[in-house]
Amino acid sequence: MKARRWWIWGPAIVVLLLGGIWLTLKLTTTGTRANLASGYVAHVVCSCRYAGNRDMASCKTDFEPGMEIVRVKDDPAKRRVTASVPLLASRTAFFDPEYGCTLEAP
Repeated sequence: MKARRWWIWGPAIVVLLLGGIWLTLKLTTTGTRANLASGYVAHVVCSCRYAGNRDMASCKTDFEPGMEIVRVKDDPAKRRVTASVPLLASRTAFFDPEYGCTLEAP
């Protein structure tokens, strides 16, 4: 009977602990830095791609050291770049011919 209880409560406890850890990271300095890094990379890549008319391989040389964790997704049809730190932050920058690249509100 006791073994059966752990099949129910064990996974629930693990999920709660992992959720707590994720929430702590999201709301602390780590989450703030992830949001800042994803916004920075989205803006830099958007400017490189659409204001500078360069390809993605060339734009990756513009990254600052430590930005390797940020993932970039380019949407040429909408002229948008989305950068994200997995599970922590995601920011999108879009290109307007009149104003250049602008970050969307979080």
